[in-house]
Amino acid sequence: MYKLKINDKAEYKIEKTRDKLFINDKEINADIQQLNETGYHIINDLRSYNAEVVSFDKEAKIAQIKVNGNLYSVTAQDQFDILLDQLGLNAMNANKVSDIKAPMPGLVLKLLVSEGSQVKKGDNLFVLEAMKMENIIKSPADVTVKSIKIKPGDKVEKGQVLLLFQ
Repeated sequence: MYKLKINDKAEYKIEKTRDKLFINDKEINADIQQLNETGYHIINDLRSYNAEVVSFDKEAKIAQIKVNGNLYSVTAQDQFDILLDQLGLNAMNANKVSDIKAPMPGLVLKLLVSEGSQVKKGDNLFVLEAMKMENIIKSPADVTVKSIKIKPGDKVEKGQVLLLFQ
């Protein structure tokens, strides 16, 4: 089962069994033909549709689809996404990060951000030397640096708060 949200407005529940397609619990008897890698021709209820997948982000489950010249933004959730939402463990909550703690004891070599910096997930924050190895600590989410609790040359202990985020 999938939940589709079109243009952040209309929601649809999609289920596919072996050879049947259901939209909002109604069986759909559409003729769907794939024309090429991104193009489809669909006939449903004596109406013809030309659909093209303009872009698709598999990880985020977001697609831009053009149907008969009109562009639609489609967001999908599978049964696991739905369950995580019901449990309050969705990806939006998982990315709320308030601080960075030292993953290991070590010595701060370099700061790569300053207070007020806006950083994206995966951006470098600082360099920590531990056991004669340099470790680049990266941002776990898109955040703004609120406060920096360290400076180059500081020795830190595992679990010590190093940066605070807004």
